Amino acid sequence: MTDIPFETVVEKLADGRVMLIGGAGFIGHNLAIKLRASGVETMVLDNMMVNSMVDNAFHDRGDLAKRKLNLHFLMTRFEMMRDAGVQLINCDARSYADLAQTFDTFKPTKVVHLSAIASAVEARKNPGLCFDLQLSTLRNVLELCRLSHQQVATLMLLSSSTVYGDFESDSVDEVTRPRPRGIYANTKYMAERLLRTYHHGDGIGTCIIRPSALYGERCVSRRVSQAFIENALAGRPLLLEGGGDGLLDFTYIEDLTDGMIRALALHEAGTSDTFNLTFGHARTIVDLAAIVKDIVPNAILEERPRAAEKPIRGTLRMDKARERLGFNPSWPLERGYRQYCEWYVGEWEKIVGANA
Repeated sequence: MTDIPFETVVEKLADGRVMLIGGAGFIGHNLAIKLRASGVETMVLDNMMVNSMVDNAFHDRGDLAKRKLNLHFLMTRFEMMRDAGVQLINCDARSYADLAQTFDTFKPTKVVHLSAIASAVEARKNPGLCFDLQLSTLRNVLELCRLSHQQVATLMLLSSSTVYGDFESDSVDEVTRPRPRGIYANTKYMAERLLRTYHHGDGIGTCIIRPSALYGERCVSRRVSQAFIENALAGRPLLLEGGGDGLLDFTYIEDLTDGMIRALALHEAGTSDTFNLTFGHARTIVDLAAIVKDIVPNAILEERPRAAEKPIRGTLRMDKARERLGFNPSWPLERGYRQYCEWYVGEWEKIVGANA
């Protein structure tokens, strides 16, 4: 199955109902919109706690431009989901009773667990909340799937490439032994282990997704890809740790959501699987900065020492996803990141420039 059209894939979800737990975030809202565009009944469930309207209204009080831009992105997410016909429920998945009521009402056939703090840096600042949002919510989802596993054919978990820890070679695949470091990576790996335990003990169909270094429209999580273009426009330096030679397998959101939908559609009920879903070609931070510099010529590049806690990364091999899912990422950095940066400049001029 090395070449299967996307339209053929989504036909397998035609009669399904997909619930996205923690789905109002960057990945979730893009996935929800794409599912609805493909005709799939989709519900987003989120407590609006992380990267929320309130959080951004009171965060970085001295940076009015950043607040206005982030609030614009967040409102646009809601408007796009509404216009696409996505159902949005304000519900805290840490409450078993509230989550159970929503399960009973929507009766999902596929569930995607996205609830988490999106940043390893922010997770390190608040490890208790990281644990709570990642694992307490997952416990409730697993129990509900266990009790209705004849109805829920697939429980998909959004994990992370950080579970691999320091790469011992240029690349890793799904059988590489994970060596997570830090609260963020370890809660992701603990979540993976819980999924496999419920699969083996209760027959729940599970699918684990490991993405890497995401970028794309309406991200407010301060990933390096967003921070660089934002800093360039605000006149702040782009910080190149260790000279910017660090490698990341940068992945455009369109490629990730394509792969996730393929995995949802093609995953066989009652089975367990893990997929790397990235572009499949690691690039340096300098490569990223060069694209920003080309678009914003006055961007300031500044070197600083490498952070000791940052893992050594590389390429995530994509052989399994290509063979099993027909997944062929089509957004290299030069195309995807350039498009994202140009979009960001346009939004900046519209929101920040108009209020300057």
